[in-house]
Amino acid sequence: MNLSDLSTIKSVLSRHGFSFAKSLGQNFLINPDVCPRMAEESGAGAGTGVLEVGPGIGVLTAELAKRAEKVVSVELDRRLLPVLRETLADFSNVKVVNGDVMKLDLKQLISEEFSGMDVVVCANLPYYITSPVIMKLLEERLPVKSITVMVQKEAAERLCAAPGTRACGAVSAAVRYFAEPEVLFGVDRSSFVPQPNVDSTVIRLTVREEPPVAIRSEKQFFALVRAAFGQRRKTVLNSVSAGLSLGREVVAAALERAGIVQNARAEQLTMEQLAALSNELPQ
Repeated sequence: MNLSDLSTIKSVLSRHGFSFAKSLGQNFLINPDVCPRMAEESGAGAGTGVLEVGPGIGVLTAELAKRAEKVVSVELDRRLLPVLRETLADFSNVKVVNGDVMKLDLKQLISEEFSGMDVVVCANLPYYITSPVIMKLLEERLPVKSITVMVQKEAAERLCAAPGTRACGAVSAAVRYFAEPEVLFGVDRSSFVPQPNVDSTVIRLTVREEPPVAIRSEKQFFALVRAAFGQRRKTVLNSVSAGLSLGREVVAAALERAGIVQNARAEQLTMEQLAALSNELPQ
């Protein structure tokens, strides 16, 4: 079954009385080159388990199943379950789990389904839930090697932005703490049906074994990052003082001890500087 062919997609969906749900960000791929490349870039192979989020009608799932030992796909929309049973009927190594990825115990799911395997994540993520899903995957410190996902182009730029650059934000610093991000390739909006209003980008996050910086408290570090980037037009002195309810003199002293100029803005700070400031602030 050619799941990149528009007439095939319409025929399958029609048989199951399926209609697109805008609230779930459902846009299905019709570009035949994208999913094979994503599957290759994900690291799926012999002895590898793949966790997929939002399989849609199974076009990426099928490519992953051709390569991996086992694929477990988490799908929120119950209406797609009979569609997936048809489109993935040829693959005995695929399991579809009906559930909300934000509520599932993913560590337990991985332990139960992928015993003895290296695990990677690969998904075409709905735009509306991109950052929450990625941060859940990273913050829960799941036993996964990498996360290869297609996201909105602007989100990809934000997620992969390096600290110390203008595009960097709180999520950029958080992602880089847990993983090494890289942009893989772009995907034009015409590759989807229904066609979205934005282009997409495939990125890969290679999960770190150890954080790139030494910090005393992760809780304080992420609180600092949120505060520092929460008011981008302000200096770090002012945004951190307001965001963490600390006196300006306390923050000013911490900046001095960390070797950061008083008028620096969050987007100018490297990971090392953010870590140094976090360590110098009162616990």
